[in-house]
Amino acid sequence: MPETPDHFLLICSTCTGALSVDVMRNALIGRLPTGFAVRTVTCMAGCARPTAVGFQAVGKAHYLFGDIETAEDVDALAEFAHQYRNFADGWTNATDRPQPLFTKTLSRLPRIQLEEPS
Repeated sequence: MPETPDHFLLICSTCTGALSVDVMRNALIGRLPTGFAVRTVTCMAGCARPTAVGFQAVGKAHYLFGDIETAEDVDALAEFAHQYRNFADGWTNATDRPQPLFTKTLSRLPRIQLEEPS
């Protein structure tokens, strides 16, 4: 039985960047860690810096990257996926991420912490 994904790489389908969604998806297949799925989504509000790509998982920080334009950027996304998978809370500093993503981080949202009942 295949493992159910619990980590997601999101590719914006409405961005009109240098690389198509299909090119990115095909370049990432087989390079992501176990438990990752690639999803195509409509608009993540990174329109000024296409193509927007996000990372999300329950209990982890969420990321949005923009200006994903080259094969080197896609390679960096695959590398970051492994990093993201290995950090329990998903939190990484800009200097820890692959160099091509250093200036491409549009947002990092902290993980949702459930409050203990009073």
